[in-house]
Amino acid sequence: MNFLPLAREPSLVDKVWMTLSYPVNLVRSPIQALVSIPALSFLVIPAFSSYSTSINLLFFYMTWAILIRSNPPLKVELFGTLGVRILFYVLPSLVFLAFDSAAPTLAVRIKEHGETALPMGDEQGGKKGRWWKITLVSTSNVLLSIALQMGIELLFTQGLHIRSVLRFSTSVPFPWSIAKDVLLGLLLREALTYTIHRFTLHSSRSPLTKMHKSWQHSLPAPFSLVAHYDHPLAYLVHVFLPTYLPALLFRFHLLTYHIYLAIVSLEETFAYSGYNALPSAFILGGIARRQETHLMGDGDGNYGCFGMADFIMGTSLGTDLMDDVVDETEEKRTVKKAKGKAKAVGKKARGRKEKSDDHEEEDRIPVEEDEEVVRPKAKSQRRKKSNNREPEEDGDGIEENERPERKMRNGKKGRKRSGDEDGSKGVEEEPKDVEGEKPKAKRLARKSSQRLKGRSRSKKRSEEEDD
Repeated sequence: MNFLPLAREPSLVDKVWMTLSYPVNLVRSPIQALVSIPALSFLVIPAFSSYSTSINLLFFYMTWAILIRSNPPLKVELFGTLGVRILFYVLPSLVFLAFDSAAPTLAVRIKEHGETALPMGDEQGGKKGRWWKITLVSTSNVLLSIALQMGIELLFTQGLHIRSVLRFSTSVPFPWSIAKDVLLGLLLREALTYTIHRFTLHSSRSPLTKMHKSWQHSLPAPFSLVAHYDHPLAYLVHVFLPTYLPALLFRFHLLTYHIYLAIVSLEETFAYSGYNALPSAFILGGIARRQETHLMGDGDGNYGCFGMADFIMGTSLGTDLMDDVVDETEEKRTVKKAKGKAKAVGKKARGRKEKSDDHEEEDRIPVEEDEEVVRPKAKSQRRKKSNNREPEEDGDGIEENERPERKMRNGKKGRKRSGDEDGSKGVEEEPKDVEGEKPKAKRLARKSSQRLKGRSRSKKRSEEEDD
């Protein structure tokens, strides 16, 4: 008898619990895969480390190898594709939507078509308009394209038992092979998008024409989420197939496919944003203007993504690719000319300032010389005057050549004293008056001696300066 069974059938409670926890696990597993150590180091270490390039490449190779060996290839493709779409399309589009709705006065200034391009503007239906429907349809179409991609992988690997659509390997492709595959994929995507868009979605014989016009062409102006807003059938034919077929035909490496998908997602985000201030005026600016012309018109031209196929086939509306090239070169020339003129003006202004400073210094030097010449003259004149006014002292320290005013005062004082003496005959002089006269004489003597010392010092200084 088998007393220790290795496996048992799940009970009814286990089945109910598994059914209830399945949606939670479905959401938790991709988050764990994206935030796991290999995936996080794969994104963070090469970008934010201070190591050299060779060490960063070594870390990159190690994390990629760990990521591939520690997870099934289909899981890596699923969560990698989902992460690229979320990081480079869904999140930026939602940020643009939040900015347009939270700050409409600022958004109107950088929108090419003003208020008509606001997702919650009056022409879009206001806050109760179709912006929420566009958001749901766009995100659901993104998830639908990822589910279809996984279905094709399962069909190739488990149904037909052949190799996978994308290449899985622990080795990382070389940069030039990545650039070559990405360039080939973008060119083929341009050709497929032009062909399908013109002859399938804008043809009177195609049943998808009404779906496409009633969905995507029904909006007054585009914003970022409109890039994936379309009828599901029209979306799969118009957006998914031109994006996925180049990877299938050239059998991209998984890392190359993620880089290619990131470029496509950024192009869709900015091309349908409606902003006139974009990171690149030549690439994204021209693409955005052509997409707006196509969507806001009857769809008579601008069927491609970048405008190359429209330029070759002669279906460009408004400015074509060559016009963008010419405008970009002219803008660069004007910017260079403006910078050169600004530099020349700055140099001229600096030269003028230097010249003015030199002139000011030259003007200051003769003024100082004149002052030095004038100062000894004034001092010599002062000396002459002082010589003419030299006082002569008596033994008591009183000046002989006094001014007339002082003589008059002294005469009046003498008269008063003589009158007082005459009136006070027979009265003995008090000793206090004699004692009060002595300090006055001493003060006069001190003052006269101080004046003589000051004049002698001034004479010596003037003589030294003259020498």
